[in-house]
Order: sequence, then C-alpha cells, then structure tokens
Amino acid sequence: MTATRLSPDSWIKAGFQALVAQGPSALKAEALARGLQTTKGSFYWHFKDVPAFHGTMLQQWEEASLAALEAALAGEGSAVQRLRHFAQSDPKAQNGLAAHGTTLEPAIRAWAHENEDAAAAVAHVDARRMEALDKLLAEIGLSNPELSRILYGARLGMAEMSGRDGIDNKNALGTLVDLILALYG
Repeated sequence: MTATRLSPDSWIKAGFQALVAQGPSALKAEALARGLQTTKGSFYWHFKDVPAFHGTMLQQWEEASLAALEAALAGEGSAVQRLRHFAQSDPKAQNGLAAHGTTLEPAIRAWAHENEDAAAAVAHVDARRMEALDKLLAEIGLSNPELSRILYGARLGMAEMSGRDGIDNKNALGTLVDLILALYG
C-alpha cells in the first residue's frame, strides 16, 4: 500500500482515468483503491460514499466544461471569429482535465446513458453550449436554431472520432463553419 497521503483531487483524477480506460463500472471505491495502491479507508476519508464521489467528479467536469466554453467565447474578435474559435477549440484543453485527452467527454457521455446524475450534468453543459452557439449565430445574423444543433453535433462527433483515431478535426470544423456562413450569411 502507498505511504503517500492522497487528496480528494488524486481520487478524482484516478476516477477520470478509470472512466476513460474502463468505463463507469470502474468507479467503485475498492477498484480505485487497488489502482492507487491504497485502502478504501482513504477513499471514505474524503468522500461520504461512492455517489458523493461521482457527484464530485461530475461537478468538476461540468465546471471545467463551462469554463472552457467561456474561454472559447471570451476571446477578442468578431462573432464569426469567436464562432470559429468555439468550433475549433481543442477538446483536449478541457481546462484542468486536459490530462484525460479527447476521450473524457465521450466517456462522460457514455456514463450518462446509464446514470441519471451524469445525464443531468451532460444536459446542463449541452444546454449552456447550445445557448452560447445560438447567441453567437444571432450576433452574426443567423437565427435558424438547427444551425446550432448541426455545429454542436458535429463538434461532439468530431471529438469522439478524434479520441478514437487521433486525427485532429479542427480544419474540418472550420470548414463546416465556413460552409454555414457561405450558405446562410
């Protein structure tokens, strides 16, 4: 067993790594403790129970996702430039959770298929992202809400593809933005 005292962040980091590598079934105190070479007592020192641990993980993912959204949209430039920046923002740079790479969001989304709390976190992040896209498109003069869904769906799908094949899809998403602007602008 480890002699190093683990922090709550150590457990959360291990949880994200386990979620990406093995899926939601790996998010149990005993399995995580084995992976960290420590006892379950350390886990329960920091978290009331496994659902509380899950809640902390989801809260951190949600906060990081929304902070990344704000960062992507807060940049200087025109609405078109900010739209392009949002569409092309690197999923690996999910501020603070970047160590988990492009596979974290798809793993969270897969977890959401079987966990109500994960589904609620994903729904909240999706709603905020869609709202931001709607505002950006309105600034550009595009009010068709389906355009937001198309852009967002493409961004999610491209992130999942990048997680599997390692291909950077920034240029493809930039091309989609250009196509939408050329067709509707």
